[in-house]
Amino acid sequence: MKHQIVVLGAGYAGANAAGRLAKRLHPADTEITLVNADPEFVERVRMHQLATGQDLEPRALADVFAGTGVQVRVARVTAVDAERKTVSLAGADGPGEISYDTLVYALGSTAADCGVPGVAEHAHSVAGKQSALRLRKRLADLAAGGTVLVVGGGLTGIEAVTEIAEARPDLDVSLAVRGDLGGWLSEKAQNHLRQAFDRLGITLHEHTDIVGVEPAGAVTGDGRAIPAQVTVWTAGFAVHPLAAATTLEVSATGQIVVDETMRSVSHEDVYAVGDAALAPGASGTPLRMSCASGVPTAHQAADAIAARLTGCPLPANKIGYSGQCISLGRRDAVVQWVTPDDQPKPSALTGKTAVRVKEMICKSAAWSISHPTMLMPFRRRRIVPAEERLAIPA
Repeated sequence: MKHQIVVLGAGYAGANAAGRLAKRLHPADTEITLVNADPEFVERVRMHQLATGQDLEPRALADVFAGTGVQVRVARVTAVDAERKTVSLAGADGPGEISYDTLVYALGSTAADCGVPGVAEHAHSVAGKQSALRLRKRLADLAAGGTVLVVGGGLTGIEAVTEIAEARPDLDVSLAVRGDLGGWLSEKAQNHLRQAFDRLGITLHEHTDIVGVEPAGAVTGDGRAIPAQVTVWTAGFAVHPLAAATTLEVSATGQIVVDETMRSVSHEDVYAVGDAALAPGASGTPLRMSCASGVPTAHQAADAIAARLTGCPLPANKIGYSGQCISLGRRDAVVQWVTPDDQPKPSALTGKTAVRVKEMICKSAAWSISHPTMLMPFRRRRIVPAEERLAIPA
């Protein structure tokens, strides 16, 4: 009987994990099923572009994985039973259940309301395709002079507010951040950010805590009102509560706690990658939620699964960062170089050079998913008998 591998979620992490497993393991011994609620791969790092009216290249998962040996199943995951090793699904053909020998959990994250009243009812987000499309329609309905407030000064907030301001210069666009704009960046990068905000006419509310969102704007911690016909919430991400409802060990954030091979510390047949995992980098520091973490954790998990099944040495954890790429509309960007543990270096790229680097990275990430079996590794190994695997160090 073939070893059943089920991958939940086909974002950057899940799609990369499925493709790499297909390259590592011989199809005579394994059956890989990729489960995703959307029939297409969603290029999440471009959701701010989608929200401002730009169309993205469609990538049907069935086409992407055709001929790879990966079976794509379009369905929504409703439950995981880590003891019975089953996953409950809801799809077009009704409810169902799928069993696994090895599970890769890559269900990602969505926008977090941070417990702020009114966010769920009145705010938009760019955390996913459907939410970005809803924001797209709302922005298109705004007349000249309309007001837009983006809340959150992280990478997502900065990219969203600059994209909106560039695409709709006729709107009054503002950003509310708790601290200084780009306070975690180098001085060079911060200065460039401020120049970009001035050029785009973005109103900046620094050291501003938003404690409520209303139909006509937001309320600050000191009782002020910031008028906005559209509020975009980018103040954080949260994982789906599904993992926390299982017997898997999860962190306070609901992320699955994993070791350096991305294997669950409580269930050895479950791996978690991307935003859904509380995963250590090479330095031991937990990785942040990002595409920059999702892809390498997916590779690490796939290589570890293949190693354990085929009797090969386990891969060392070498996951670290090199840069943070921030688009500032279509014609400007910042690439902040960082240490492997994500601390900013004094150097940064800005302007058109940074745009080219940022775009190259985004296109490369999407290309790797669209061509899952065209990159190394290419040798598909056979699974060794279970009794032989027992002698392999865990």
